[in-house]
Amino acid sequence: MKLHQLRYIHEIARQGLNVSQAAEVLHTSQSGVSKACQLLEEELDLNIFQRHGKRLIGITEPGKIILDLAERVMSEMENIRRVGEEFTQKESGTLTVAATHTQARYHLPNAVKAFMQRYPAVTLHIHQGNPTQVAEQAASGAADIGIATEAISGYDKLVCLPCYQWNRCVITPHKHPLLSDLPLTLEKITHYPLITYDFAFTGGSLVNRVFSQAGLMPNVVLTAIDADVIKTYVNLGLGIGLLANIAFDPERDANLGMLDASHLFPPSTTYLGVRRDAYLRSYLYDFIRLLAPQFDRNALAAKFK
Repeated sequence: MKLHQLRYIHEIARQGLNVSQAAEVLHTSQSGVSKACQLLEEELDLNIFQRHGKRLIGITEPGKIILDLAERVMSEMENIRRVGEEFTQKESGTLTVAATHTQARYHLPNAVKAFMQRYPAVTLHIHQGNPTQVAEQAASGAADIGIATEAISGYDKLVCLPCYQWNRCVITPHKHPLLSDLPLTLEKITHYPLITYDFAFTGGSLVNRVFSQAGLMPNVVLTAIDADVIKTYVNLGLGIGLLANIAFDPERDANLGMLDASHLFPPSTTYLGVRRDAYLRSYLYDFIRLLAPQFDRNALAAKFK
């Protein structure tokens, strides 16, 4: 059994059983990946993957166990590499952050700026996605840290730290009748075309639940995962917008009116998710503290023991 064989089967599983994509990620040939997997299966005297002809169509029961163990091996190999870098390249390395658009656009910039000033030799990558994609990147190790709302807290592989709470606001074009029709209520929102986040996205299920419990159905005409897209279409007069209050800036969005909606919806919590078996570089601790200063280094370290 060779380490590269475990790396190959691990990557095949990550790529949805697509051997050619796995080979591309691994910078090797498809035939080499296939041969290494076959040799491993012959050595173990069992099939890891189910096949239809030459095509992989599933994972066998023993294969699921082997892939889980292979993932642990890959994770520990990465931890060993990080330990080496921590003591030989303390101020350099890479940091990959997966975040939703709202977090990346409106909450991360100050922390990113402060981090890059402190660690100019660390290369920072930011991947955007919906909460499920963010959580899966963090859980798989594709990202060092995931930043998203409640959905991320349901992943057993992650230590999730509550970062901060936020709520929602309604945005409209100026002179919209809703701006003078106070107080804002759920029923009043339903009287107008609504542009909001995709209901599979940030807090969407919570918004649905609140309207449903009130016996109301909002007139959703457009959904997006990007707060700036919501603002664009509100500006075009296609409806009113419901979005995270952190996404509204009075100066930058001076062409829009805003109504606080925090009295209509319970707050949502943004979490930081990090693999519980990961070795954390010192600069990752510092990045977490820039986002959630309520956690000191000792308190963070204790959560990863």
